[in-house]
Amino acid sequence: MTKTEAPQTIGLEHIQKAARQIEGAVLRTPLLAAPRLEPLTGTQIFVKYENMQVTNAFKERGALNKLLALTPEERKTGVIAMSAGNHAQAVARHATLLGIPAVIVMPETTPHVKVAATEGFGAKVVLAGESVDQAREEADRLAKEHGYTWVHPFDDPYVIAGQGTIALEMLEDQPDLDAIVIPVGGGGMIAGMATAIKALRPDIEVIGVETELYPSMYNALKGEALKTGGSTLAEGIAVHNVGTLTRELVLQHVDDIVLVTETQIEQAVNAYLTLQKTIAEGAGGAGLAAVMANKGRFAGKKVGLVLCGGNIDPRLLTSIMLRELVRDGHIISIRCTIPDRPGLLGEISTLIGHLGGNILDVSHHRLFLEVPAKGATLDVTIETRGIVHAEEIVEGLRERGIDVQYRASAELRN
Repeated sequence: MTKTEAPQTIGLEHIQKAARQIEGAVLRTPLLAAPRLEPLTGTQIFVKYENMQVTNAFKERGALNKLLALTPEERKTGVIAMSAGNHAQAVARHATLLGIPAVIVMPETTPHVKVAATEGFGAKVVLAGESVDQAREEADRLAKEHGYTWVHPFDDPYVIAGQGTIALEMLEDQPDLDAIVIPVGGGGMIAGMATAIKALRPDIEVIGVETELYPSMYNALKGEALKTGGSTLAEGIAVHNVGTLTRELVLQHVDDIVLVTETQIEQAVNAYLTLQKTIAEGAGGAGLAAVMANKGRFAGKKVGLVLCGGNIDPRLLTSIMLRELVRDGHIISIRCTIPDRPGLLGEISTLIGHLGGNILDVSHHRLFLEVPAKGATLDVTIETRGIVHAEEIVEGLRERGIDVQYRASAELRN
């Protein structure tokens, strides 16, 4: 099929053809039961580990299917994509393997690690503009100037069909699923997957999930006009405008879209890491976040989740883990207002130790103006066995006449 013969919509036959096209070149990722997630969700969970792809994300499927559909002339001229994330690496990798020149335009603000990763897969990276829109304008200019073929991240029939192959594999491995929960950005993955699911198993509920900050497909499906924007952990699904074709397919085949908070996404990423020993980026954790936040809706069902990507900054992942330890009461930070007399710091440290706490950090202040001239404040970060133990430590200090206030603790849980 040539570029001019591209389908105007997508059916099961296009997805099945895509599966044959990409077989052997893209990993057939496992779908595995996750019993350790069941206490958090109240349901049976089966996880599709798309974070195991070479580029650690599902985007390889659609990118490869699109590249394989190019004419010989289009292959010779080359392709262009605009992306600062997983799509960039997917296009770069498979274009290089196929011998197709690839140019990836990224905003100048793209982290160096992502630029280096994309270049490492063999693409030429062009940095342009401070925003995604400015980068897209430069990509448009280059495409017209050089005749490059666009590889759109989601609103392309070949890309959608490629992403839909995830559903074929899930249904083959676990045909008795009651619901499949899918992260939604521009809509390429859910459009393709929902098309396949409803063609093969129309009784399976297809639920999309977006972050509350970017409810683009939610607005399209429900006729709402909620604002989009803001800094989100799930940048992979932070899209202001969904695709034209993806929107049409979602309206036809998707049962519902739910929204999750940033805190819920954090908790899901942490659960994947600590319970499943696997890494999920924010978008990758969105499906689990939705089930954790809507236990009643999914209770007693077999639910499939797509862990769509695992590309997350290690520093951010570390921060998430520490924040979850605070939420669970395993780390608390307290401020003690004390008389400024010799030996008291040692007495407090000894008391915390006797109460079973492990001091991680201490900061002693004498210059805060809200403290009396003969007083001081002591900020202490303590590792505990959990919420109950943390409260025992605080009460033990208060019983000794020490004024204690929480600075960060399980009391801050949202």
